Amino acid sequence: MQLNFRPKTKAVLRMVGSVLLALVICALLYYFMLPPLNVYSKSFWWFLFLVLAVFAVCLGVFNLDRLGSLGSRGKLSRTRRPDGHGGASAGADASASSFVRGGRFSRIFVWIIPVPLVVLLLGLLLSSPLFHAKAYAGVVTVEDRDFAADMPETTQVTNIALMDSDSARILGNRMLGALADVVSQYVPGADYTQINYQGKPMKIANLEYDGFFKWFNNRGHGIPGYIMVDPIANTAEYHELPEGMRYVGSGYFGEDLTRALRFRYPTKIFGRMSFEVNEQGEVFYIVACSSPRVGMFGAMDVNEVIIFNPVDGSSQLYPVSETPSWVDIVFDGDLACQKYNWHGTLSGGFFNSIIGNKGCTQTTADYGYVVLGDDVWYFTGVTSVTSDESNIGFLLTCARTGEYRFYPVIGADENSAMGAAEGEVQEKGYQASFPSLVNIAGEPTYIMVLKDANGLVKLYALVNVQQYSMVATGETQSAAIAAYTALLAQNGVGTVPPASDGEEAAFTAADIRYLTLSGVTQVYLTADTGEVYRIEFNAANEGIVFAKPGDAFRVTYTTEDSGVRVVSAWEITEAEAGT
Repeated sequence: MQLNFRPKTKAVLRMVGSVLLALVICALLYYFMLPPLNVYSKSFWWFLFLVLAVFAVCLGVFNLDRLGSLGSRGKLSRTRRPDGHGGASAGADASASSFVRGGRFSRIFVWIIPVPLVVLLLGLLLSSPLFHAKAYAGVVTVEDRDFAADMPETTQVTNIALMDSDSARILGNRMLGALADVVSQYVPGADYTQINYQGKPMKIANLEYDGFFKWFNNRGHGIPGYIMVDPIANTAEYHELPEGMRYVGSGYFGEDLTRALRFRYPTKIFGRMSFEVNEQGEVFYIVACSSPRVGMFGAMDVNEVIIFNPVDGSSQLYPVSETPSWVDIVFDGDLACQKYNWHGTLSGGFFNSIIGNKGCTQTTADYGYVVLGDDVWYFTGVTSVTSDESNIGFLLTCARTGEYRFYPVIGADENSAMGAAEGEVQEKGYQASFPSLVNIAGEPTYIMVLKDANGLVKLYALVNVQQYSMVATGETQSAAIAAYTALLAQNGVGTVPPASDGEEAAFTAADIRYLTLSGVTQVYLTADTGEVYRIEFNAANEGIVFAKPGDAFRVTYTTEDSGVRVVSAWEITEAEAGT
């Protein structure tokens, strides 16, 4: 039996089909684009523009189909008119009228397609610093702080990740390469997150699936673990999880990290997603959620944080002020620098930032990390927008709370210090990492590592901030600091660092040897019980030259990871009998 639909019924079916087709296409667009359903997101307005365009096209195709049908019916009616004049029949006129009415839907969408773009452009313009310079400048509050009070003198740096992410990635790849069953299915994540783990700076990266087929074959048990790199000891470890991570960036369909988050939080504007572990080694993604601080799209800043468990998909939303203390990275380093640049360049008004530049300051090109207390802080220099190769101070920004601290220390900028360190060993062709700031003998000092062409750490370097021609290097951090301290003493700069707290010991020297590294002489004492003690030979310790095997020593020391005991205070209590 053949079903014959009236033209009106066919038109309704075609209309319904066109709408359904448009809805399917829009659903696919949303599934792959994953825009936030939030009017304060630029992505939302682009998505709305595409939705309107899809409906206009689909309904337009529907009307083109009706136009073809109209033409056929018009020709047929001309051959059948009884008056013999060959004109269109009343039926054809009715069809044409119906076509015009049906085309209104498509025309409505065509007319409103530009609306999202107009809203987007107007929102961007009216939210720009041109109209809201003071509001942009007031996004952050910067507190002036005292360098010596916040950064006490040190003789060993344990709170700074001197290794950059590139070197961490090399160590992680080499370590993972030894695990045949893991490396064949997974690859290290591209980003190494800087965290404070059990009081020490660490860099961590989760594993990712190595392509679609590796995901398909392994999705049942998920990502098995993560890599943790110690940027001070230059070591890497693989940590296997008791249960695999299901939701990761390299997952597909419902197991894609962003898609899983979007379906749970359809209105949130996602920022940085950083992989972290808590103090118990449990894995989480820390997802920053942003909102505009100025106008409709201006001064986007983090206002909420999602802590997402990639193992079971559970999550919890926090205001920034209530973020748990174990979380380290909420504010991205680039965002932290950008917010200060708004403050530094726009405080005097928009046109002053363009023309006069009076009082305008900005951060330098990059940033490093410092662990203070339980938090990770970004470190970067601050320079005048009109100055070259010099800083007017330094900025610390808390990556968890967004707090800003400014230290008015004038000196060379980071790039100049890196160039000075590289020049010290230019024959080796080493490249300097981005430095951080420490207090050595009361002197603001850049500390950094020097890497070879393979990205491996070869030397440590220290450069005086105010006199960047004063450079010292060493194969170990202790040797570099000892060489730098001796250099300060030779130039009459800085103060003698106080003896650090440590353990005390008494022993008889069985052997005494001298070893010079990078221009600094170290005295190694081997105790009769087998322990090895190291004393830096400098003006304060020149009496050590009179020491002999058999002398009895009383010392205060701290122990390095290598087991060598570094002496901060010493005395000879008894000489060898008969001498």
